[in-house]
Amino acid sequence: MFIDEAEIVVTAGKGGDGVVSFRREKFVPKGGPDGGDGGDGGHVFLRVKENIHGLAGLVATRTYRAEDGQPGRGKQQHGRNGRDVTIDLAPGTLVYRVADTERQLLLDMAAHRDAAIRIARGGRGGLGNVHFASATNQTPREATPGKPGEQLRLALVVQHIADIGIIGLPNVGKSTFLARVSDARPKVANYPFTTLEPNLGVVEHAGARFVMADIPGLIRGAAEGKGLGHQFLKHIVRTSALLHLIDAQSQDPLADYQTVRAELAAFDPELLNRPELVAISRVDTLDERAQRRLWQTVRDLKPIFLSAATGRGVSDLLTALASLVTTGGSTSS
Repeated sequence: MFIDEAEIVVTAGKGGDGVVSFRREKFVPKGGPDGGDGGDGGHVFLRVKENIHGLAGLVATRTYRAEDGQPGRGKQQHGRNGRDVTIDLAPGTLVYRVADTERQLLLDMAAHRDAAIRIARGGRGGLGNVHFASATNQTPREATPGKPGEQLRLALVVQHIADIGIIGLPNVGKSTFLARVSDARPKVANYPFTTLEPNLGVVEHAGARFVMADIPGLIRGAAEGKGLGHQFLKHIVRTSALLHLIDAQSQDPLADYQTVRAELAAFDPELLNRPELVAISRVDTLDERAQRRLWQTVRDLKPIFLSAATGRGVSDLLTALASLVTTGGSTSS
């Protein structure tokens, strides 16, 4: 199951208490203070892991707690520091702090792919009584407790990062195309909504390397949340460019194109400014005469005719996509 939103609670470790202790040595009946400090509590870190695509691994464990620091001991022995906890997240994860019903964005893990980020600080260990000795108080019976660690309730939202987002109505061949040109192995079948989660695939073509995301099919009203609209559309936000697939068997390919574009505009108008290529999929299902008629209908979109089954147009399309990723410019009108 693909899960792209989750709430967790993270708690850093409490610092260990300082200790009251006095030297106990032979022939020294009243030794001085030697109570050690408590260890610091463990921290909680967040870290990007490239092969993670969702939050399913976090569902079973909703609470993450670092280890408490150990108390100090006699002979000025420092308590052991608590062990840290590191939580691995997908590269496109947004991290929000939750307070009541409010959310405050703390981190965009897309900007922190090279290092773990401390999200909750462990408490400092308390001081042992050795620190409280003075000329007037040579046998202090005072020590301080460890400080509590920070605790946060976090909302995690995954927005996938890809160079190219493949969009279109349900059942237009997005998964089939991705499976042909990349290492992705999405479920492929001839019925709508086979894809219920984004699939990522790495494409290598003519010396270029880029990531494509198969975005589940959009329907009219997706921007208002119909179907799984909001869950699907938010993954498009983090793509650099779009590949819009239209089924060659469509009764009205231009209307299909406009339906998807309207949903993008309703969700986030900026998406209409993304570089875009259009391809007509499954052209192998049409005879030459039907293909000529279709071209007359869609030629203003300057589409590439594509058949993932026969390979027609695949190399040309990958070359165009690689150029789109490299230049950031659109080859469509």
